[in-house]
This record gives sequence, structure tokens and C-alpha cells, in this order.
Amino acid sequence: MAGRRGPRMLVAALAAAALLLAGACGDDDGGDDAAGTTSTTAAQDGSDDEGDVGGLYGDDTTEDDATTETASVELAETDLGEVLVSDGMTLYIFTEDSDGASTCYEGCATTWPPLLTSAEGEVEVGEGLDADLFDTSLRDDGTSQVTVDGRPLYFYAPDEAPGDVTGQGVGGVWFVVGADGAPIETSA
Repeated sequence: MAGRRGPRMLVAALAAAALLLAGACGDDDGGDDAAGTTSTTAAQDGSDDEGDVGGLYGDDTTEDDATTETASVELAETDLGEVLVSDGMTLYIFTEDSDGASTCYEGCATTWPPLLTSAEGEVEVGEGLDADLFDTSLRDDGTSQVTVDGRPLYFYAPDEAPGDVTGQGVGGVWFVVGADGAPIETSA
């Protein structure tokens, strides 16, 4: 049975990636709500009603599931050079976020889980990183999301292993982040 699951997961991940490339979270077709945040749908961000796309965060992941006491951010080597990671998994910024506030919720947050910390301001940074670049911002649901240089940080659910950077450039709005807090907009 295990041998059959791998190809199905690969096909599902490839289908999700195709959907994301066709209409990534942040596409202007999502519309704006009264607060000026971008609304997204499952079709735009590649998620479905079955839980997250990549399986990394478990089925029916909620933002509370991703909360840790103290978030940690380190540097790790990838095909794109040294980038920010947490627990080995690549972190991304969403260029549609503004003023340090996340605009990625619902289906978008399933595909792009935020890096959360339960204690506001509690972020441990690894060697080679400037702790002054890291902070938190309050999400609409009351959780604290880690930011770098004022940009909220996210994981990408289809990334399966440390070093994966499959979310790089998705929709032209999602990018890995270098040690200086700036997005790296090159491709592998």
C-alpha cells in the first residue's frame, strides 16, 4: 500500500504546483476586503478542502497547530544559496503583505503556513543573523507571526524536506529570504 501512496502524493503536489503557478495567492482577482487585505480562494492558492497540500503539516492543519513556544530561525544552504529556515524547512515572504501585516489567511494559510510563536516577540535567531531584524506581528486570529525586516514569514506546504525551495517565485509573489532579510528573487 505504501508504494502506491508516493505516486499519488507526487501527482497531487504537481497538480497543486500547477494551480499555484496559474493563479497564486495574491492574484489581483482575489479582490480586497474592507481592511484592504487580499482575499484568496482554494483555486487561487492550490489548497483544497482535504487539509494541506503537501502533508508536511498534517491533515486539517490550523494556524494554532503551527504555534511553538519560541520560534527559531536559522540559515541553511539550498540551491538558491543561504536562506532562512525554521526547523530546517525553508521560509518565504509574500510580497503582497504590507506594513508588517499578513494578508495570507484561510486556503492561502493552508498552502503557506505562517511561522508562529506563542510568546509575542520570542524569536531565537541562529548564527550569522541579526536579531534586530526579527520581530512578530499580530494576525487577525490573535496569533503572533514571526517577521524579518517587517515581512511576515511562511513555510510552503509542498516543501517536503530540508533544503526544498519549491515555493520560490510561485505566482511571482513568494520568495525565499537571505540573511539580510531581503527576498532572493533568483531561481535555482
